Amino acid sequence: MSVEPEYEWPVPPVGGYTPEDLDRLPNLPPHTELIDGSLVFVSPQAYFHMLAINLLMRHLTQQAPSSLLVMREMTVTMDRGNRPEPDLMLVKEEALTSMTQTTYGPEDVVLVIEVVSPDSVFRDRGTKPCKYAAAGIPHFWRVENEDDKAVVYVFELEPATKTYVPTGIHYDQLKLLKPFPVDIDLGEITLRHRP
Repeated sequence: MSVEPEYEWPVPPVGGYTPEDLDRLPNLPPHTELIDGSLVFVSPQAYFHMLAINLLMRHLTQQAPSSLLVMREMTVTMDRGNRPEPDLMLVKEEALTSMTQTTYGPEDVVLVIEVVSPDSVFRDRGTKPCKYAAAGIPHFWRVENEDDKAVVYVFELEPATKTYVPTGIHYDQLKLLKPFPVDIDLGEITLRHRP
């Protein structure tokens, strides 16, 4: 009879985890985030999630100016208790300082994108956008699956209140002038598409 060893869950320190803990805690699952001093583990993602990220990454890499880098699987260190990992973000090229870099400051981030999954609805619609806005990140996009079609909700920072204001909801075509000219056919995200 084989007995699998029990997993030892990390015990949070007094005052919660810090951004540095994500780089030094052993055996953390991939894509662990820090939200309000707590570790957030990501569930396996659906096909829509992967397809949306791949499509946006491909088009943004082609369309973004050379002064911006498209990043995935990287975090933003916002303060002592928050280091979220957006699905995608665009950062200033000069912010890349080494091949071992794992995070950026919010002042280096121009756009964050969250693709909503069933387990991340509350964080992607509420918690994370509020934190991104409070940190001064100028642009936020939220991508949702509505009847197996991508819908992109676009927001821009209102600097006086440090909150996001909606600037559009895009169903078939994502065509924008800010933060740079973007034109993406959202219809490419279908069950028939193969990455």
